[in-house]
Amino acid sequence: MKSALKAFARREWGPLYTAVRTALVTKKWRAIPMTLAAVCLTGLFQLVQNQDWGYQPVQNIGSVRAEDPVWLALLRTPLSLFVPALDLPVWGALAQILLVFGIAEICLGRWRTLAIAYLATLAGTLYARVGIALGPDSPLGLPASDARVVDTGPSAAVVGLAVYVCWRYRARWTAGLVVLAMVVEVLIKPNLAGKEHLAAILGVLLLIGVVAWRERRQPPPPPGSDGGEDPEPGVRPGTRSWKPPITS
Repeated sequence: MKSALKAFARREWGPLYTAVRTALVTKKWRAIPMTLAAVCLTGLFQLVQNQDWGYQPVQNIGSVRAEDPVWLALLRTPLSLFVPALDLPVWGALAQILLVFGIAEICLGRWRTLAIAYLATLAGTLYARVGIALGPDSPLGLPASDARVVDTGPSAAVVGLAVYVCWRYRARWTAGLVVLAMVVEVLIKPNLAGKEHLAAILGVLLLIGVVAWRERRQPPPPPGSDGGEDPEPGVRPGTRSWKPPITS
């Protein structure tokens, strides 16, 4: 039984663990500069928005509501990711960014991490408008009062990144567990945040479908170009598997 569990853990998390550990051992904190900047930015927004003079400026640059004009919501969405929700403890947002963004930055690179994070956040933000239009009588709808709810924080981006990284590194059971947890969250508490998480997952799953389709259409590498073996997840053909992944 114990050996079976060890074998499962190696299959599920081995490539991901190796990639993260190699990068942190060889580059230490230099492996995740974007993540550290995001943690500092989130902490700064939290400090400023809790000051009498700082609350409104933070709202003006990073607060998104479904009742806002679409152009304004799109303009504020990038920074809204780093504005912690006022009704939740900030350490939760900081821990999510440090852990999930850090792993994603190592495994995917900083620009791809940011792109997927914004895609997931944008999917949730746009869903809020669709949900309110559907109304509370629809299983996918939202009450009109949610149009005034301030929609900020990294949670949608964190969920989307977790699913994408798990898919890329073949941690399929872990990805399924993340999706299941979000479904259970909505069933227990069907609020705006929970349904936005599902919208973020759907957006990332669509991206995964496009990426997988493009990869299938690519011609196979010539025989012997990679030593005759399939590369590990996250390792490009023709490179040594022990080298840390490129992060930019």
